[in-house]
Amino acid sequence: MRNLLLTQRTLLAASSTEVPDLPLTATAWDPSSDSLICTFGPSETDAVIEVKRLKKQGHFDNITSFDVPCNNPTLKCDQVLCLHFFSDNNSICIVFAGGNIVAIETDEDFRSKGIEIVGSVDEGITAAAWALDEEALAITTAASTLLIMTREFETIANVTFSEADLQASNHVSVGWGKAETQFKGKRAKAMRDPTVPEKVDEGLLSPDDDGKVRISWRGDGAYLAVTKVDNDRRRITRVYNREGILNSVSEPVDGLEGTISWRPSGNLIAGIQRYLDKPKIDVVFFERNGLRHGEFTVFGSADAIGGQKIYQLAWNADSTVLAMTLKGRVQLWTMGNYHYYLKQEIIYDEDNLLEYPENAPVIVWHPEKALHLAIMHKEKVIIYEFIWNVHRGTTLPPNDYGMVAVADGALLKLTPLRNANVPPPMALYDVPIRATPVDIAVCMAADLIAVLRHAGVDILKWYPGKPRVGKTPELTENVITFEVQDHVRQITFVSSSQIAVLMDSYNCCLLRYFDISSASAKQTGEEKLPQDTTRIFPNAYGKEEIFYTTSHRRAISLNNPSNSVEFPTACPWIEAGEINGRAHFSGLSETGKLYVDSTLIASNCTSFIITNAHLIYTTTQHLLKFVHLQHSEKGFEIPPDDPTGDERCRSIERGAKLVHVMPSSFSLTLQMPRGNLETIYPRALVVAGIRRSIESKDYRTAFLACRSQRVDLNILHDHAPEQFLQNIALFIDQVKKIEYIDLFLSQLREEDVTQTMYRETLPHAEANQNTKPRSSNTTAALKESKINRICKAFLDILLPNRLSTNLQNIVTAYVCKSPPDHDAALTLIGKLREENIELAEEAVTHVCFLADANKLYNNALGLYDLELTLMVAQQSQKDPREYLPFLQKLQETDVTRRKFNIDDFLGRHSKALVHLVDLGDDAFEEAKAYVVKHELYQQALGLYQYKTDKQRILMQIYAKYLDDHSRFKEAGLAYESINLLRPAVEAYRRAGMWQHALSAATQIPYADSELDDLSVSLAESLYETKDFVSAATIFRDYRHDISEAARALCKGSHFAEAMRLIGLHRQPELLECVVDVGLVEAFSTTIELLADCKGQVHAQVARLRELRSKKTEDPLSYFEGVQDAQIPDNISVAPTDATTSGGTFFTRYTGKTGGTAQTGATRRTSKNRRREERKRARGKKGTVYEEEYLVNSLERLVERVESVKGETGRLVEGMLRRGMRERARAVQDRMVDLVGVLRGCVEEVFGDESAVSLFLHGTGGEGEGEGWEGEGEGENGGGNRRGTGAGSGKKVPVVKEYETLTLL
Repeated sequence: MRNLLLTQRTLLAASSTEVPDLPLTATAWDPSSDSLICTFGPSETDAVIEVKRLKKQGHFDNITSFDVPCNNPTLKCDQVLCLHFFSDNNSICIVFAGGNIVAIETDEDFRSKGIEIVGSVDEGITAAAWALDEEALAITTAASTLLIMTREFETIANVTFSEADLQASNHVSVGWGKAETQFKGKRAKAMRDPTVPEKVDEGLLSPDDDGKVRISWRGDGAYLAVTKVDNDRRRITRVYNREGILNSVSEPVDGLEGTISWRPSGNLIAGIQRYLDKPKIDVVFFERNGLRHGEFTVFGSADAIGGQKIYQLAWNADSTVLAMTLKGRVQLWTMGNYHYYLKQEIIYDEDNLLEYPENAPVIVWHPEKALHLAIMHKEKVIIYEFIWNVHRGTTLPPNDYGMVAVADGALLKLTPLRNANVPPPMALYDVPIRATPVDIAVCMAADLIAVLRHAGVDILKWYPGKPRVGKTPELTENVITFEVQDHVRQITFVSSSQIAVLMDSYNCCLLRYFDISSASAKQTGEEKLPQDTTRIFPNAYGKEEIFYTTSHRRAISLNNPSNSVEFPTACPWIEAGEINGRAHFSGLSETGKLYVDSTLIASNCTSFIITNAHLIYTTTQHLLKFVHLQHSEKGFEIPPDDPTGDERCRSIERGAKLVHVMPSSFSLTLQMPRGNLETIYPRALVVAGIRRSIESKDYRTAFLACRSQRVDLNILHDHAPEQFLQNIALFIDQVKKIEYIDLFLSQLREEDVTQTMYRETLPHAEANQNTKPRSSNTTAALKESKINRICKAFLDILLPNRLSTNLQNIVTAYVCKSPPDHDAALTLIGKLREENIELAEEAVTHVCFLADANKLYNNALGLYDLELTLMVAQQSQKDPREYLPFLQKLQETDVTRRKFNIDDFLGRHSKALVHLVDLGDDAFEEAKAYVVKHELYQQALGLYQYKTDKQRILMQIYAKYLDDHSRFKEAGLAYESINLLRPAVEAYRRAGMWQHALSAATQIPYADSELDDLSVSLAESLYETKDFVSAATIFRDYRHDISEAARALCKGSHFAEAMRLIGLHRQPELLECVVDVGLVEAFSTTIELLADCKGQVHAQVARLRELRSKKTEDPLSYFEGVQDAQIPDNISVAPTDATTSGGTFFTRYTGKTGGTAQTGATRRTSKNRRREERKRARGKKGTVYEEEYLVNSLERLVERVESVKGETGRLVEGMLRRGMRERARAVQDRMVDLVGVLRGCVEEVFGDESAVSLFLHGTGGEGEGEGWEGEGEGENGGGNRRGTGAGSGKKVPVVKEYETLTLL
């Protein structure tokens, strides 16, 4: 779909200076400076040659001149067969037909430093060519030999051509692609051997063959082809390798002429075949093995040939363009999708007044710039510079028909891609025109197409829209006429009635304006542009504005010259658009740099196009990207190379390039490297179009786009929730179809898709969402279910006035609620049944389609509507023998009993109990049994709240139930509420509620012995729960045993209270036998505890230091990685799996392998996790869990010490009061010492972030080893009171200051 666009034409006049009127004989490129090396002479009158350097600005430098005497009697004068310039050392090599090979060395200023004849062939030279890598020179001599030499002119091979060469290739054609090999049915004429064609070419010589020898190298310099006429009978193409070994010989082809060119990519050798039996000239292709490989026709009729002859074939550097020299013109051919297109014609002798082949021009392609071409013709050199360009229409809706025009000689191929995606080389319209176009332009309305030819302008009228019968494009020829010497270059539309044509002139370029509104176009103006103007192009947004570029660097507006930009590098492809109302230019360089003005967007771009909302481009990573054309403070937001997480980036086929984009249809067309087309619908275009439709309240267009492009329909609401809810009626009227509305309702989800899969990517969108104030209605709506809110809105619109037309949608709205409101839908159907039985049956059918019919059967039954239930049952798969007897039985019972039976059948026991209570007192026993069966005690108590006797019976049953289920507290309260005190006392006793138990026991009343037994039992249970104060209260108040009460208080370290109680009851003798004994016991226990804690601290902190030192010095060994670092170099320790299954030592203990660490999956079962938690809790020595275990153990130790500080303080005070000063001081000193040790320990253990992270988050992994014995179990060992996994709500422990007594 690409055409060649001429961007610059440079005419360089050249002539000899030392000897006048020497002819221009050869030209070669100097790629380093884009200049030309030219030779003048020798001629028949002057055997002198001049070598000059010709610059593109028109200046030339004299390099050297020297005499060239001709010693070959067959030549009138010597001829230059090959001129080559070596840019690496500024040397020139000239090969003469007389046999001399001359090397010229020059300095940096291109002044000759010396001329040397480096070789000579006495027989004379017939052809010469340098390899493209400049490392080998091939020469054929008049003695039928081939010489291959190095760059230092040392002979590599010397080969003689002979008839025996024909035996090098035994060609067998199997007829691939020929008609003979095609299946025609069993009744076809006699089957024949497809390998034997009807006509076998003998290699007959063309009468127009010039008899010359020609050489062509393959691009990599590994092979060369030599074409030569053998014995004046047949032209043969021989293929040699670089060492001069014959590889193959071409198969015989009748009429094969001498022009040859090997495609640099290496797959084809191009030649010319003139048919001897019909007026036809083809370009034929050979493979390296000499076999034919396709062709294309240049001239196919006698009128077209008209004495034509092809004098030269030349491939460009990247093998994309084949140039051929004919009489009066040079043609440029390209190939796409296995079809050859004639893209450009360069006219140099329109009237055929010159003599040929003497005056046939010579084509010289630039060796590095693939589309730069120099044509040497007579005394001038013309340089043409082309670029690839897609001639397409506008991308602005509604005229974005995707019109693309393709030039193919005298045939213009038109395809509106939005209407017909016709793959090339075919097209929707093939319009014949007079000659090959120079340029093509499509107007903004897409209904006019201007075709610029060398001789004039044709206007093509096209009818936009879908293709219609008889409405083919209408061509109006020669609306404007030119002379060939006008040298027209480009054309563009200013408006639908005005065009502008760019043409070359002397020292400038001319831009002429023409009015084409009438049948005869008139010139309306002319402007002079700089000589280095390369392109003209319109405003892509439809404004009547023309831009031009100079040297592909600077883009300038003709309407407003101040509106210009200069790109950092040359950008041959430029488009002008607008961003925030201001003109901006997008440019792409040949190296893949994409700019917007001077801002670099991408460095790997291959093609781009702009729309009114996006800059779209492709990359060398085969990605298609969208950039919003909205400038923000941070500049343009470029999407990352992640096609999965951003709608602005998507993967495309390798090498695909943009052809056109049609925002109206959300489509975009790409062309693959081979030439075929692919139309895609990128999410960015689709979602952007849907958003525009929603904002304009065009819900039908938005819905159809979502439906056809598989976009989640929730976007219709989520993009503008309030607007949608306010326009439900408009949505229904626009969408119309009942099925479409059902489809929308059935796909509703709570997820806000505009925040997840279709998140807006405009630069200002997120800021607007974060700062947008929400009304009170919106805030309240957010708390409600989105699905229910939308369904309710639909029901509010449909129920009042559209019940008959949209009944199906109403049912769908009920069913799609969350949870589904089946009862409301069935209730509506039940009411409708009384008015219109047909509508009711349709509604039942639909609701059974949407939901499980068996569940609907239960819902209908729960409405107590047996007729509706029967209708639903008939739509289900139920057996009538099952439900008909059941429904008949229900119909026979009275209403209340029927409701009870239905609710009981449906498992709605609470509602069934209500109906059972409604049956009256006669059904109380049944109700009581039903309550016990289904444990409906609370409901029953509420239903019988005004019937005290029945409520008391139910409460007694409930209390018995609670007692049986070990809910003793509630059972005791229930028993006591109905004055059943003895069972209440027992329940309270089991619940440990000693106050309630003793209170109830005194109300019975209990006998003294029973009360004593009860109090003893309660006190013992309180001892077990360490509630010593409560036990002391029982001993004091109910047992009147002051000794036991004081002993209980001392057991809990409440020495002050024990002494107060002894003093109150005036029993001082108990101080020595009870309090002192209690103090001594507490002293022993506390001293032992503090000593154990201190020992544990020292042991565990020392072990922690050792572990952390080991982890720092050798982390591999610590994490059980490579144990032996001394591994020989010739032994691989890598795993044999395709991937690293074990992970690194950083992931070994994260619970993920190499595979699962990437996918986020887990390999652990619940059993494995429980085993890991047990290992973590044990913290065995030598495992990776040990450090975490020790840290957690120290944290628990700090908590333990903090909890005993109060008891220790009371113990110290009690011992001081009883005269045990030394013991008190010992306890206080040891506590102070332990607190100090713990404070230092906390600072060391939790002193860095890694330790805190380890404590808060824990360690994952596996490990085995011996147990760590630094911490015992039980009360004095710190205890393993809880798991050591990564805890929730953990905090770094804090050791508070211990308050000491100054008396000690």
